[in-house]
Amino acid sequence: MPITDYQTLMLPVLRVAADGQDHRFRDLVEELATEFQLTDDERNTLLPSGSAPLFDNRVGWARTYLKQAGVIASPKRGYVTITERGKKLLAEKPTKISNTTLKQFPEFVEFMLRKSDQAQTDTSSASSPSVSSSVEADSNISTPEELLAQAYQRLRSNLEKELLDQVKLSTPGFFERLVIDLLVAMGYGGSRQDAGRAIGRSGDGGIDGIIKEDKLGLDLIFVQAKRWEGTVGRPEIQKFAGALQGQRANKGVFITTSDFSKEAQEYASIISSKIILVSGGQLARLMVDHNVGVSPVSSYELKKVDSDYFEGDVA
Repeated sequence: MPITDYQTLMLPVLRVAADGQDHRFRDLVEELATEFQLTDDERNTLLPSGSAPLFDNRVGWARTYLKQAGVIASPKRGYVTITERGKKLLAEKPTKISNTTLKQFPEFVEFMLRKSDQAQTDTSSASSPSVSSSVEADSNISTPEELLAQAYQRLRSNLEKELLDQVKLSTPGFFERLVIDLLVAMGYGGSRQDAGRAIGRSGDGGIDGIIKEDKLGLDLIFVQAKRWEGTVGRPEIQKFAGALQGQRANKGVFITTSDFSKEAQEYASIISSKIILVSGGQLARLMVDHNVGVSPVSSYELKKVDSDYFEGDVA
């Protein structure tokens, strides 16, 4: 089942704090995870960025919004407690607390206005009402970190598609060089000049290149690089496996601009030679990861308050 959104978590957070005690945030998260009967897989689900557990992040943002509304407070680092305002809100016996509920408090309205001004700046380039409404709908269930990660993933997905389209337009010889460049960028071989050398002809079922597995050349990896429109089937992998045997090699990488059939993948997994299959989608992702064929345009560094910095401050 989907992991509970941060607004649905607001009331449970406030209820845990209703006893008036100081609650450690980590304990609060675990208590809520038990209350919502999360599975191990759900507890281990990470943000799109992979930086933190998704559930923990959503509980954290529920806490932030409640704190901005003045219904909970942080008496000390890593702890939360309910305020008088929070007790009054609970006394009204709400069935749910959401952003709309918290708008009755001026501090929260001011907080949301600051967020809204930033959101309008970020979405000012939207060309249709559907785009704006989609962003607004997402913001009702996603935390700011999730929205940022989702925007990054959309941009990256478009980049990968555009990059793969460009690769498909390249010549066979250029594609083979691109593959060697990528493997070198990933840490195989050593220098570009030393790492790869062509020993076959593209399309003849042989070997397109050889690259050292490490800088010392303790082992070699044989490469087959094919620009391919249709699905690569088992026969092509069999040809490559035969070429490896002819070279007395046991490691190979088959890289294509398309996809592999199920039979091709199964065959590669059962033969004695180790053959790694890299599809077009994976190729594009690796190129972006290692800055091959792409260049950085801008970067954004996310920061948080360093609580340790303020730890020794005495009022």
